[in-house]
Amino acid sequence: MEYSLLTQKEMAKILADRLKELRLSKKWKRTTLADRSGVSVASLIRFEQTAQISLENFLKLLFVLGRLDEVNKLLLPPSAGSIDELESKETGIPKRGVI
Repeated sequence: MEYSLLTQKEMAKILADRLKELRLSKKWKRTTLADRSGVSVASLIRFEQTAQISLENFLKLLFVLGRLDEVNKLLLPPSAGSIDELESKETGIPKRGVI
């Protein structure tokens, strides 16, 4: 198991700050982003101030800002480090956990 130096709240705040910077770099008001994305202004304000938002609304905001493709790169399976790992991947992913 790998550990991060950031907590979930810290990472959420970083993402909220980055999204706000993206919005401001386009010189958009909150109402502009809200109207274009279908996310309420209240949800956008809450996200920018407290980093709390639903995944669905977060993805809507990313789509409008042209950054949704970056999410597709998250949670990809790790690349094989050896021939044995590559061969074990060919057997497939189990349907359920055992631990």
